Amino acid sequence: MLVYIIRRLMQAGLVMAVMSVLVFAGIYLIGDPVAMMISPDANEMERDAVRASLGLDQPIWRQYLVFVGDAVRGNFGKSFLAGQSAMGLIFERMPATMELAVASLILSLGIGLPMGVYAGLRPNAPGSKAIMTGSILGFSLPNFWVGLMLIMLFAVMLPDMIPGWPRLPASGRGTTVDLLGIKVSFLTGDGLLHLLLPALTLSFYKGALIVRLARATAREVLPMDYIKFARAKGLGEPRIVGVHVLKNIMIPIATVSGLEFGQTVAFAVVTETVFSWPGMGKLLIDSILLLDRPVVVAYLVVIVFFFVILNLVVDLLYSVLDPRVRLESRAT
Repeated sequence: MLVYIIRRLMQAGLVMAVMSVLVFAGIYLIGDPVAMMISPDANEMERDAVRASLGLDQPIWRQYLVFVGDAVRGNFGKSFLAGQSAMGLIFERMPATMELAVASLILSLGIGLPMGVYAGLRPNAPGSKAIMTGSILGFSLPNFWVGLMLIMLFAVMLPDMIPGWPRLPASGRGTTVDLLGIKVSFLTGDGLLHLLLPALTLSFYKGALIVRLARATAREVLPMDYIKFARAKGLGEPRIVGVHVLKNIMIPIATVSGLEFGQTVAFAVVTETVFSWPGMGKLLIDSILLLDRPVVVAYLVVIVFFFVILNLVVDLLYSVLDPRVRLESRAT
């Protein structure tokens, strides 16, 4: 197992190195960050001075080697615009994105898993057909439209139409508190209200995916011999579903949930923009538009490393859910 983990971490290092080269070269080719930083009325001498102060007057290969040398020491450079550590800016925004991603995953699993299992157990029931029809909408509707409709419904229309209906906030993160030195909003009532609509928006697609996956895997598991044997022993339906069915459908659910969680962390930019959520996605878009190379490269390095670690955690979770996977991993 230890050899497997070391091998995966080495693969992560290789992926991050290749990615950093591609991103570094891509941003170098698409524009000049100095043009975004100083006044259009500045003369060429002033532009050259800014380039020299940032090291942009050097050939790209030398700039990249300087970046790699600093990155090995944990220094990913300073933002061209903010003048702060690029990694510091990312870590400052990371708690907001992680909070949003975790909340959407909890909603997706909490709603999608029981609905999918119910649809798998009773595929011909009217409720099951309604669930599967709703899941098609979850796949079809884009996130930004869902977010705007939720804002219209819960922040504008219902509070105006129904007296006493709470008006949910449509932007910002709300009140935050410090938890081990990290600002979080889910521990305050105002923060939870601000978190609800963006988390629902992100969970709409993911919940639909989990519904369909849980239904399909439940339909595959139910005809298995061990389910028939459990029923023959006289076990009750709650125990059969809660122990035998759920345990055997959790491997694909864990795989999809892990990948979707990683995608939410990396690509929640649309939802963060709609709700003005101060996360990493909005920082990335702003940095790309302004060609803030250190922030973009540092962000992608963090995201790639996060994906690798997340996949490793999912693989280790397999060994908990399925003993056969554990034995195979020990054999390798």
